[in-house]
Amino acid sequence: MTEKRLKPGFTTGAAAAAAARAALMLLVSGKAQEGIEIRFLNDERCLIPIHNSKKLSPSMAESVVEKDAGDDPDVTHRAEIGARVSIKRRDRGDSTITITGGKGVGVVTKPGLEVPVGQPAINSGPRTMICEAVNEVLGAFNLSHMDVKVEIVVPMGEELAKKTLNARLGILGGISILGTTGIVRPMSHEAYIATIHSGISVAEAMGVDTLVFTTGRRSERFAMDLFPGFSEEAFVQIGDFFKASLDAAEAASEIKKVIITVFFGKAVKMAMGFPHTHAAKSELTMKRLSRWAQELYPNGTLAENIAGSNTARHAFTFIFPDYPDLIRRVGENIQRSALEFSHGKLLIRAVIFDFNGDIVFDSDTPGA
Repeated sequence: MTEKRLKPGFTTGAAAAAAARAALMLLVSGKAQEGIEIRFLNDERCLIPIHNSKKLSPSMAESVVEKDAGDDPDVTHRAEIGARVSIKRRDRGDSTITITGGKGVGVVTKPGLEVPVGQPAINSGPRTMICEAVNEVLGAFNLSHMDVKVEIVVPMGEELAKKTLNARLGILGGISILGTTGIVRPMSHEAYIATIHSGISVAEAMGVDTLVFTTGRRSERFAMDLFPGFSEEAFVQIGDFFKASLDAAEAASEIKKVIITVFFGKAVKMAMGFPHTHAAKSELTMKRLSRWAQELYPNGTLAENIAGSNTARHAFTFIFPDYPDLIRRVGENIQRSALEFSHGKLLIRAVIFDFNGDIVFDSDTPGA
């Protein structure tokens, strides 16, 4: 059977650029556009549908694009990304383009990000695409000496931002306008890894030297209870990206230590050295965990019970609390894997939670 080819999409930055071009086209040509071709930053070109356009005054127009993430939908999939464009002729000098953020576009409030504090969270890639889109229209219509103002708006941006890590990064009031090339590659994971890098950069800029890695909101909640004295910026949700997050921490010169806090299921995959801890590796995980159990407890039925388990959570019911040496091996191997991925440049502490948030292993506890 042939695998379905996953459809790529376009970023919020590409949507903003297309909306800006469509609004400017309406102003200078008087015609609303059904679709706008823009250049991605890898030199590919794409026709992006325009959701709607309208003139607000003789010198101002607004266009809206529905962001399409293709077969890799995220929280901004189908979100309306708008651009409000105004033009004014200058007496002399080159044309200027000013890009601002309006309703639903977040504002940067913490250092460490690509965009300076106090500025709208519109990254350099989208800014380049917006400027290129505007300049192509000015060139096509032989327009010079123009002041062009582009305000990006996301009507539902403030609500959408609640489903992202923007507040943790210090981006308040809306979403970020992002995109390295303008293309969303299905299952590329680029956006999540970029968020990990941003989180670590903000932590570093805020003076943090010890990070607490969690795999999601639930483990983060337990980790925050465990380390109440740590600042919010110290906590970084890494999802399944075990190695990529350690690569990012290793590259951050001010980061000295990483505390990995994790539930048993992810812990087992980390202990086995998987760079990415996706659930698809469950069968292999159970076989290896069963082998460890056989080595530590050769005379019982533990290994057999683990081998017959569907998930690590199921296996955990056989392991805890009667077989602490196996949990200890998992925890120590997390440390070993993390040290290998970070080339020994970081101090590593491992904490394993049971599924109620109680600690079953802590490498900093004597005899753990």
